[in-house]
Amino acid sequence: MDWLMSAEVYNTILVGSFVYAAFILVGAFLSKAPYGRFGSEGAGLSLSPRLGWFLMELPATLSFLWFYLHGKNASEWVPMIFLGVWLIHYANRGFIFPLLMRVASGSKGTFGLLVVVAGWLVTTLHGYLNAVFISHLSTHLTPDWLSDPRFLLGMAIYLFGFVMNVHSDAIIRNLRSKAEVESGERIYRIPQGGLFRYVTNPSYFTELVSFAGFAIATWSPGALFVLFVSAANLIPRAFQVHRWYLNKFDNYPRERKVLIPWVL
Repeated sequence: MDWLMSAEVYNTILVGSFVYAAFILVGAFLSKAPYGRFGSEGAGLSLSPRLGWFLMELPATLSFLWFYLHGKNASEWVPMIFLGVWLIHYANRGFIFPLLMRVASGSKGTFGLLVVVAGWLVTTLHGYLNAVFISHLSTHLTPDWLSDPRFLLGMAIYLFGFVMNVHSDAIIRNLRSKAEVESGERIYRIPQGGLFRYVTNPSYFTELVSFAGFAIATWSPGALFVLFVSAANLIPRAFQVHRWYLNKFDNYPRERKVLIPWVL
């Protein structure tokens, strides 16, 4: 275990992780990951959306906890604050979000098993790179850091992104009524309100905003990796989702941007 906590091994894994993220970016532009609206019932090895999301995100929590608790600064106040932020974030993403999904009754698995397996490597790296830096390698995460402009700005950005991400997910979830879920119907509607007034993919946008804020607040290369690999996955998918809406609905609002309000 000690060798994984060393700066030399950490830096090597960090470089390799960014290279891996670059491959993810290329792959995401070339094909659509088989989950969500791009998943096919019964196609190959697939899981239910709830189980797929839960399993894919689970290593981010387990990996972070394991490596965090082995850090020499695990009991210090500032690392513990970031431990709390991480656990709350992934409690929402890995447990609450899939639990609240409104999956049509009787539907078959649409979450590709390969997506889960590929996600395990990424989410395990999420946990390792952030936990080791925050609880073991960092030297700046002392009580003085709580008054540093980077911490204050980063946390403000993170909180905005997190709250708006939860709000955007709720809008999407409520497009399908409970009656439709029970009947097994799969009806698609145009989401309205919130950040959907400006972009097609506010959940992706706010996820990236959250990670950008976390990267600033921790001043961590591990958090920068999370932001980069998330962008590598979500930006190509955002364009794919935007095209899907334009093809699906003749009355889709043409003024909506793909991902970033008023910009992209």
